[in-house]
Amino acid sequence: MSETLLKSAIAFNGHRCIAAGPLHEVALAVRKTTGGGATGPILVFDDATGRVIDLEPPAAPQEAISVLSEEPRGRGRPKLGVIAREVTLLPRHWDWLSTQPGGASVALRKLVEQARKSSGDSDRRRAAQDAAFHFMSAIGGDLPGFEEALRALFAYDRRRFADLLAGWPEDVRDHAIKLAFADLQPEER
Repeated sequence: MSETLLKSAIAFNGHRCIAAGPLHEVALAVRKTTGGGATGPILVFDDATGRVIDLEPPAAPQEAISVLSEEPRGRGRPKLGVIAREVTLLPRHWDWLSTQPGGASVALRKLVEQARKSSGDSDRRRAAQDAAFHFMSAIGGDLPGFEEALRALFAYDRRRFADLLAGWPEDVRDHAIKLAFADLQPEER
């Protein structure tokens, strides 16, 4: 099964969670819900980014719902998971890279890994805040205390954030808190 279909997602019918788990399972639950007469707008979110995922409707009722078809593979070394993309650097950067053992690609991979290790905690925290922001903006922008909750989110004020979301619909509140502090262990949230 493709990586796209296995990524974690959550679906909401209005402010009520209808499914959470692997995307293919969530897509099937969405199909069942829409066939049963959903009452609110149905939104599906990627758990890693908090962004809305578009599901493609089936061509015929008996077909399974398709989810974001896989992108065709391009250049690179697909067996190793290497993806070719463009990098723009100044001439002095290219000059330095050309002197590195293994060439520019090896040197860039080493630099990226070193940066990931040194800024790992802050990167995870920023990614969690971004995911919560995207989720909250899409589903809760009209809920009470939204703007103040965003301030608490980006101030990393867990107690204030939870207090401001206390009056929100339970499923939305719980998922926003889970996303906002995904960098922490569950008992720390």
